[in-house]
Amino acid sequence: MKPRHPDSPPASPPRGKKSANRLAGSLSPYLLQHAANPVDWYPWEEEAFVRAQEEDRPVFLSIGYSTCHWCHVMAHESFESEDVAALLNRHFVAIKVDREERPDLDHTYMTACQLLSGSGGWPTTLVLAPDKKPFFAATYLPPRSRGGMTGLMEILQRIAELWQHDRNRLLQTGSEVQRALRDMEGVAPSPGPLQEDLLRRAFEGYLADFDRARGGFGSAPKFPAPHNLSLLLRLAKRFGDERATTMALQTLQQIRLGGIFDQVGFGLHRYSVDANWLVPHFEKMLYDQALAVIAFLDAYQMSGAPFFRQSALEILEYVQRELSDPEGGFYCGEDADSEGQEGTYYLWSPEEVEAVLGRELSAVFCRSYGITAGGNFEGRSIPHLAEDIETLARKAGVDPQDLSAFLGEGHKKLLEVRGKRLHPHRDDKILSGWNGLIIAALARAGAVLDLPPLLERAERAADFIMQRLRDETGRLLRTYRAGTAAIPAFLEDYAFVTWGFLELYLGGFARRHLEAARELSEGMEKLFADGRGGYYDTASDAEHVLVRGRSLQDGALPSGNSVVALNLLRLGRLESDPRTEERGERLLALTLPRIGSTPTAYSQSLIALDYALGPKSEVVLTPSAAGAPPEELLSVLRSTFLPRTLVLVDRPGSSPPLPLLLGKTPLEGRPTAYLCRERTCLPPVTRGEELRELLKDC
Repeated sequence: MKPRHPDSPPASPPRGKKSANRLAGSLSPYLLQHAANPVDWYPWEEEAFVRAQEEDRPVFLSIGYSTCHWCHVMAHESFESEDVAALLNRHFVAIKVDREERPDLDHTYMTACQLLSGSGGWPTTLVLAPDKKPFFAATYLPPRSRGGMTGLMEILQRIAELWQHDRNRLLQTGSEVQRALRDMEGVAPSPGPLQEDLLRRAFEGYLADFDRARGGFGSAPKFPAPHNLSLLLRLAKRFGDERATTMALQTLQQIRLGGIFDQVGFGLHRYSVDANWLVPHFEKMLYDQALAVIAFLDAYQMSGAPFFRQSALEILEYVQRELSDPEGGFYCGEDADSEGQEGTYYLWSPEEVEAVLGRELSAVFCRSYGITAGGNFEGRSIPHLAEDIETLARKAGVDPQDLSAFLGEGHKKLLEVRGKRLHPHRDDKILSGWNGLIIAALARAGAVLDLPPLLERAERAADFIMQRLRDETGRLLRTYRAGTAAIPAFLEDYAFVTWGFLELYLGGFARRHLEAARELSEGMEKLFADGRGGYYDTASDAEHVLVRGRSLQDGALPSGNSVVALNLLRLGRLESDPRTEERGERLLALTLPRIGSTPTAYSQSLIALDYALGPKSEVVLTPSAAGAPPEELLSVLRSTFLPRTLVLVDRPGSSPPLPLLLGKTPLEGRPTAYLCRERTCLPPVTRGEELRELLKDC
């Protein structure tokens, strides 16, 4: 019998066992993982700060997430320790925060951590005054000093002494950090012109940092950062420079062949700890899968290579198999650890493979995937491909299709056996924003690859969000688990869900999805607009801790503001609403002066800039007079990379019709394509090759 995912501890402690702290009633799987700690944890709530004030104690704040390897290590070493707990409980008020539930707190205190310590990461460890100002920050700390690292207990003891005898020094540090945070948020600069120069500088930045031997940028660790690759393909199209294409395609190829890609069960791990994409940090996050699918689809349209198409489909296969909730949404991700070790679930030895596949098939499989007796990770092997299947087949003198089928048989058998191992923990909360990203990925894949079931799955997830992740006023909520939705949504949630609905409309042309995108955009404007054309990360009526927050730079996720900019530009174009387009351009104009010397850190904003600069096009397809769909014309559009072109299909019965659709009728009764470039329409065409010729200038 296949063991189930050890998804989360129960929402309440087992019968007969008293909970050690206040986290037992939480929805968050991360907080529930700490519900039995001897530490007297609070969730983030005002009661904790009131107690800190009344009892004159500093606040110990720990921020992490349930699939974080080093969070687990610190939990086992320190937060399950009676000695550490006694020290914390005696001198501090301890608070746990799930960074995925509260990106606002995570962003603010991560920035503070970087200011105080010069680095950041998870778990994030901070000490605050009762007024929430941080004066100490670090990431992982061992319980006691070792290997040149100061231990948590020594640090806590020292802070407790300073709190009693030199408090002003600590409070002054906290005030300086808050001032620095406010200065960083600052007043938006004067709008800058929308110019191509930043795109050229971004290209030069990527070129200087590109690893020509192994793909990716810089040295270890290497993150997939798919939005960088999507930008590079747009730069290749704009500047006609094959070097941009090479950087994007080579990087995607190396990611798919490397150990960072789960070669047996598919899906991307979070990042590679080495420069070769071989040894991953084994977490799998929903947002990484979504953004990678979009980049692989861009690569497929740009190159026509089936390799990229297949890669996108494999990732979506993983997502639907392991992260799909029966109600319609998608879970956050899976842990790196199982059986108390990182990566155990994913490792193989030749003997294990042979026991499943037999001698002949296992010999081919192990040779192809680098599974050796010595292993490449703690005595066992992370499967990876040194070269793509076609190259391997050519060198072996066999037909690539035969080798692919042979290895595919091995995949299925190994996956079945691997499924009997103890699964990594799965974080089964559903976040609206991350679901917006996977909706966008599924919808794009369904449209580009002409796979209606993927569109249908995206629609189901979108319906789940609209039904389960909104309150009675229609306001979007952040998180859902165990039948309960909670936490008012942040800007990134509104941005990503709107993106998902726009892709759903462009994939299936159902008017309700465009209307949902408009509704969400209007709600976002009321809650997050700063009055100058920009947007805060937190809503006007939400809790604001130290600063309100305004993220522009991309990380593993694109920033909310950058996605909003492209959403507004495309929504305004689709609805022929110049005011909405102008809002997108205004947001970009406010963002661009901040980019300065690091344009590669703002790839999603530059994707929006590429669209804004144009030339922008719209293609309207009409069915034949008899109602036959424009399949030949649509297949041309699906197979072409057109990042600045919106494609609409006139679906009879849509009322009222969009202005872009007005006056578009079948030519000679046949399915017809109308191409308009920068609001100038070309003569309609009815044949695929005619449309392909017109698209050369798009």
